[in-house]
Amino acid sequence: MRAASRLEKRNVAILVASQTLYMVATITVMTLSGVVGYRLTPAAGLATLPVAMMMIGTLLATLPASLYMKRVGRRRGFLTGAALGGVLGGLVAFAAIALEHFWLFCLGNLLLGGYQGFAMYYRFAAVDVTRPAFRSRAISLVLAGGVVAAFLGPWNASLTNDWIAAVPDGGPYLMIAGLALVAMLLLGGLRVPASGEPGPNEIARPMAEIGAQARFKVALIAAATGYAIMGLVMTATPLSMRALGFEMGQVAFVMQWHVLGMFAPSFFTGGLIARFGVICILLVGTLILAASSLLAASGTGLAQFWAALMLLGVGWNFLFIGGSTLLASTHVEAERGKVQGINDLVIFSLVAAGSLLSGNLLQQLGWTGLNLAMLGPIVVVIAFTAWLGLNEARVRPAQLSGERR
Repeated sequence: MRAASRLEKRNVAILVASQTLYMVATITVMTLSGVVGYRLTPAAGLATLPVAMMMIGTLLATLPASLYMKRVGRRRGFLTGAALGGVLGGLVAFAAIALEHFWLFCLGNLLLGGYQGFAMYYRFAAVDVTRPAFRSRAISLVLAGGVVAAFLGPWNASLTNDWIAAVPDGGPYLMIAGLALVAMLLLGGLRVPASGEPGPNEIARPMAEIGAQARFKVALIAAATGYAIMGLVMTATPLSMRALGFEMGQVAFVMQWHVLGMFAPSFFTGGLIARFGVICILLVGTLILAASSLLAASGTGLAQFWAALMLLGVGWNFLFIGGSTLLASTHVEAERGKVQGINDLVIFSLVAAGSLLSGNLLQQLGWTGLNLAMLGPIVVVIAFTAWLGLNEARVRPAQLSGERR
């Protein structure tokens, strides 16, 4: 038991560190790629296309990554994602900036999205390598790796951009490639126990049957909507702030606090879910997102950007961890590959669409209108989550009555 516990802790530590390194890449892209895109293309409406390409890359890699890892295992899959997505993507993005080639820069960001498509499964790998009682906390701890990335990502975007004078803004992408190499060294030591890999003779239900579960629907709606809103507003923030005259250092400051809001709560979100239940946490997350939208719409001072983006991160955290925890209760290990793959496929379809539309929506609606428009999807999540809560509250007494008989 003691040896199993040591292996469990070692695996979770590897996943936390790998999550931190991959998140530096993601935060760098979200902070800097829109600004670089604006410089490389004369069409202002295409400025956020590189960010959207990262999300599209994630979308394209998500389901194949899940199915690939089901066949070859988590470790080999994660190594593939870090090599082809992180290392190669960072180098291609750097070369594109050096050549001032917008579409090559989009390709680099697309590859970085592939890195994210594989790395998004770090949170599910935490489920594979831990005991059932520790799983919600393990997911939280892995996502908490983003706390360190909250500082490293924006710093990478603002402090390393002058590393190579002839290639302004190229340094951060070289750093991404280097950190992906470090992640590969760490992931080489990951050991997923046999119980974490589905057996060849396990029976899997059809996806239609799994998807018909109320819990699956709410898990997907909550995580996908929360992520799409967060991605859209986060992508628009650097462009909006730069257009209003804020310096890159101020943009980095706001993004740091936003990412802290995304991941710092992860230290206790799992505990809150264990104490109050996942439905309650999902509802609180939607209310925090609504508060973020209203605060962002109240003004365009640095304080409003700071507070609104921090709340945006906290709301995302509750919805994403809550949705991931709820999803884990809807399938068995034999169904893991397709369920997790389809879940993340839908999530990043919406995130990619949001990032792609972000620049145009910001131009058409302005910062205030864009944030107010987010209230509609938030109300939808509240309605579905409340419906699930009421439905399970009605079913529970009947189940207890049946057990007494």
